[in-house]
Amino acid sequence: MPNRLETYRVEAYNTAKQSENKMHDDKVARRFGFSGGLVPGVDVFAYMMHVPLARWGRDFLTRGLVEARFIKPVYDGETADVDATEHNGLLTIEVFSRTELCATGTASLPAAAPAVDLSDYLAVPAVAERKPVSPATFETGKWLGTEPRRWIGQAAADYLADIRETDPIFAREGLGHPGLIQRVMNRVLVDNTILGPWIHVGSRMQLLSPARAGDEIVARAKVTANYEKKGHRFVELDALVVANGTTPLAHCQHTAIYQPREEAAA
Repeated sequence: MPNRLETYRVEAYNTAKQSENKMHDDKVARRFGFSGGLVPGVDVFAYMMHVPLARWGRDFLTRGLVEARFIKPVYDGETADVDATEHNGLLTIEVFSRTELCATGTASLPAAAPAVDLSDYLAVPAVAERKPVSPATFETGKWLGTEPRRWIGQAAADYLADIRETDPIFAREGLGHPGLIQRVMNRVLVDNTILGPWIHVGSRMQLLSPARAGDEIVARAKVTANYEKKGHRFVELDALVVANGTTPLAHCQHTAIYQPREEAAA
């Protein structure tokens, strides 16, 4: 029988009001038909990850598999309810805000993390000079890198506060939250081109090793698809996120609308 877990309630916080992505700016988001600036999808994903983290603890950080699709926006200051049901080892997760279904996803705990070969993922730097986005920016088969990033000390504590995560495991064991890996995945886009307003649509992430506070984290990403659908221009990425040049942290698939219909038509 499916087992319904206790609802996890979060007061959503828009961490990206000052972001280069103006979809997080109230005024610009309203121009696209939204009620205000969107809470970043990667942070909604982080809210969702609280559930498998509470269920499986450190094991989830070591080998958990999680995916999410973002359906409707979550807005700054609104309550987000993360509901989950467990059945045969699979968590089915839904995020509701303003009584609307905003995100769906699943999480599971494989018996072991799959083996990955670092050499299968080309390490390239982010572009030296970013240019305005075009379909050629995300040519299928192209390898993309990111500027190295690290979260340590106050930066790590601030991130946990931003995503409203209070689980003591991160401070106690000096671990990085897997939501940081999703932030690095967003940087595959941002570090390589100048984007207008854009939208993170969904992600799949197989965790391979816990990130540690102070790790230098990069993504080694390959463009697997670039297409137009309903006037929007989409990109799909397949990436290995790596710590300190040697430790695979996660295998990720990331989908984004890099030019919404209104921008693509301009």
